[in-house]
Amino acid sequence: MCKIVVLVGSVRKKGNTDLLARAFADGAEKNNDVELVSVADYKVNPCIGCNTCFSRENHKCFQKDDMELIYRKLADADIIVAASPVYFYGISAQLKAVVDRLHTPLRNEFHVKKLALLLVGAATLPELFDAVKVQYQLILNYFHLEDAGMVLVRGVKDIGDMKDHPALKEAYELGESIKD
Repeated sequence: MCKIVVLVGSVRKKGNTDLLARAFADGAEKNNDVELVSVADYKVNPCIGCNTCFSRENHKCFQKDDMELIYRKLADADIIVAASPVYFYGISAQLKAVVDRLHTPLRNEFHVKKLALLLVGAATLPELFDAVKVQYQLILNYFHLEDAGMVLVRGVKDIGDMKDHPALKEAYELGESIKD
């Protein structure tokens, strides 16, 4: 049984990204321990690139915010799933702040072996997700992680557009396919 943490980057509760993440989690919970973490529920300051975490005791960031809580959740995860709406061809600011704060030696203590990506965008452009996919691939390469899969959904804008969307089944099946 794997420990899966799904970082949900949307601020809209029960919005399209939430629905996609929940569908993934419903499938994954059949064989795994899954935790959905809505990053908008946490106050996470952006990384300022000071690198003091490299020299501080226990690699603690000097910033006093909720990132410490998220570090604890990620420390035991075997798989991390990033779920985000796409704004201007990137992940949400809330999720980006969490990703940037992983620029710390603490990440070297994590047990993560795989990443997965769930994206929702309003536009229908074929290249809508290209920038995020490049960053995702660079992270996989740098940390020698396995790609657990992606579900990329275009043309979904308003709350409710995701209801009955075939991507929900795709996300469910991706989650269900993850076994120890």
